[in-house]
Formats: sequence, C-alpha cells, structure tokens
Amino acid sequence: MKTTEATVFIVDDDAAVRDSLMLMIEQEAIQVKTFSNGEDFLADYRNGSYGCAIIDIRMPGMDGLQLQQELCLRDIELPIIFLTGHGDIPLSVKAIKAGAVDFLTKPVTRESLLSSVRSAILESKRLMTELANGEDAKSKLADLTEREREVMALAVAGSPNKEIARRLGISHRTVEIHKSKIMHKTGATNLLDLARIADEGKLLK
Repeated sequence: MKTTEATVFIVDDDAAVRDSLMLMIEQEAIQVKTFSNGEDFLADYRNGSYGCAIIDIRMPGMDGLQLQQELCLRDIELPIIFLTGHGDIPLSVKAIKAGAVDFLTKPVTRESLLSSVRSAILESKRLMTELANGEDAKSKLADLTEREREVMALAVAGSPNKEIARRLGISHRTVEIHKSKIMHKTGATNLLDLARIADEGKLLK
C-alpha cells in the first residue's frame, strides 16, 4: 500500500529499535521520522500532520504515557501505537483507555507492525476528514443570526414550523422566512443535509 502522504513518527530511546522499525515501514513507501525522546518529537511536530506515532511506553525523561497526555493537552489528534515490553500490559491497558489505537509487544513482527500502522493511518485520515468537515460546517454556520440558529436547532430536532413559531413567539410566516435564509446561507439541500451541518458544526452542543 503506497501511502506517501502519511508520516509515521517513531519515538524510542533505543536506536536499534528505531532503525529496525523505520526500515520495515519505509519498505512500504511510507515516510518515517524518528526521535530518541518525547521532547524532541514535540519540538518538531506540526499540528495537523497526517499519519501516526509509534511510541515506546518506557523511556527516560518523558515516558510514553506522559507524551500521550501532552498530545491530548495540545489537542493533537494523532493516532498512537505504543511499544511495550512483556511486563507492561497494565500500562498498555491504561494507554488504550486514554485513546491509543494499539500496542505492540517487543520484539515487533513485520506483519503486526504494518497491520497496526495501516489501521492507524486510516484512523488519522478519518480524523482529518472529520476535522475538515467540522471546519467547513462552522464556516457555513458563522453567518447565521442568533434567531436563525434557534430556528435551525429546533428544525433539525424535528419541530414543525407551528411548534417553532409557538416556542419562539414569532409567526409561522417568519419561521418560513428564517428557514429559507438558513438553507441559503448554509447551502443545505434539505433538512437531512441541514442536520448533518448542525452536527458537524457542533451547533447542538
């Protein structure tokens, strides 16, 4: 699978492990960047990068779980695969609960590594699409007035025009005018499309 757009970030203090993983992944035409510690990775990483991170769970200084926490604090949605030793299963479970997509036990087989990397890259693509859709939806909702937002929220929740008019204290005709403007501003083709935009733009949160 040729995935040159993605980058796999390897963070491990063991140079031999870094080199071994990099060789296996680069043979699949996937770009790789390696780091000996979490601090160097954070200094180099640019938010929005597409791919995944393979992180050793036990490292001197900032360990894998601390790096995972730091990525969460920085709102970096990069799928993480943890590398663990045989005695690290409880830590691995904690890491998965905190959002890691997988953990691999050293020594890593080529088959399990590439399977995990491919899955993580697909997850990264899904997250990027979701983020892009959300930004697009928010831009469409940005021009709505407060009243139009109220009408839209009730409409996508399934309220008929008469109910919207009663709850907002406006006329049935005014509701229709608001809905027409909402459809025009958002570019929605129907109520289902409008509901999708409201959901992706977090209008109902």
